[in-house]
Amino acid sequence: MKTAALSIQHLLAMYSGAILVPLIVGQALGLTSEQLTYLVAIDILMCGIATILQVVKNRFFGIGLPIVLGCTFTAVGPMIAIGAQYGISAIYGSILVSGLFVILISRFFGKLVRFFPPVVTGSVVTIIGITLIPVAINNMGGGQGASDFGSISNISLAFGTLLFIVLMYRFSKGFTRSISILIGLVAGTIVAAFMGKVNFDAVIEASVFHMVEPFYFGMPTFEWSAILTMILVAMVSLVESTGVYFALSDITKKKLNEKDLSSGYRAEGLAIVIGGIFNAFPYTAFSQNVGLIQMTGVKSKKVILIMGIMLVTLGFIPKIAAVTTIIPTAVLGGAMIAMFGMVVSQGIKMLSNVLTNSPENSMIIACSVGMGLGVTVVPELFSQFPSSVQILTSNGIVAGSVTAIALNIVFNMIPSKKSVSELTEQEV
Repeated sequence: MKTAALSIQHLLAMYSGAILVPLIVGQALGLTSEQLTYLVAIDILMCGIATILQVVKNRFFGIGLPIVLGCTFTAVGPMIAIGAQYGISAIYGSILVSGLFVILISRFFGKLVRFFPPVVTGSVVTIIGITLIPVAINNMGGGQGASDFGSISNISLAFGTLLFIVLMYRFSKGFTRSISILIGLVAGTIVAAFMGKVNFDAVIEASVFHMVEPFYFGMPTFEWSAILTMILVAMVSLVESTGVYFALSDITKKKLNEKDLSSGYRAEGLAIVIGGIFNAFPYTAFSQNVGLIQMTGVKSKKVILIMGIMLVTLGFIPKIAAVTTIIPTAVLGGAMIAMFGMVVSQGIKMLSNVLTNSPENSMIIACSVGMGLGVTVVPELFSQFPSSVQILTSNGIVAGSVTAIALNIVFNMIPSKKSVSELTEQEV
């Protein structure tokens, strides 16, 4: 009983992060309530499968630590952009290829990490967070194209939800604080229901049980710019996961070797591929559950394994998934400001440690964030360029990421004349 209670606690800690990604992406792509219910249900199920793949260590995959995997917020902006430009089929084509790419490089990624130091990953995470804010603002008004966009009721719900989340975060602590966004969504939806802004039809019409269906949204299509975008997202997610691996390694007192890391990366790649087949999302290690492990002191893999089984079970029950789809867009928008703002602050936190290291890092951050934001605001800037070049320039996240990687190589990896001459003097 105690183990089950601890598992439910972990489930609640990651649940808002798990359901928000399909809700945000699904609403942005204009999915029907039935499609949105499926998307949430399959994502919950796949979070469970991805977690089990990582926890159950074997000779092929799984790091064997109490890690919870969930869909990465890093992929939200890119998926919305890909869906808007090429359609939902291109999202899953790019997810499939990026998952296969992760599996292929899993053995060598430990060596590739040097191309993704904090100055690069921090810049990428910051760009992603900034480009997501307009999505949140549109939802606060009731959703782009809504007949009551910007109405007093929508604005009141959005800011009321945001204020509730802020107050919960300020005046609570421990586990309650870690699920403040989930509580805020529930509170906002209850208030919206009294205002007559909640439609329960999706819950009433949803079946109690369903079977998952591969390629539910149709066969995947493959676009080079979409694939490159998702590969970059996967690389950044792997870097984030590496940090979680080592954090849990320290907490559980289990040393990791290169083979363990490769097995962990391979499990994530496999989860991404399966997610692409069943129309779910890319997965990464959830840091909020690491905080919960540190807070409770319970380091058992069994707790996380049972939580994974719970998620798989919930994924087969659309009624539960449908409950999340009734959250009004304005309420979701209020929560998204907090969530996406946290993505930006995480990026800034990653950059704060490298800004003072050298003026070169400041230039890398300035150019990459400027390029990423600029291309997002004015996407037609490079419309006259050849299509082969537009693969790198048509998406702000790709443009900013490539800029950060290239400038990091120029400034921090290629020896400068000054450093070479200093080395020569030391040798003499």
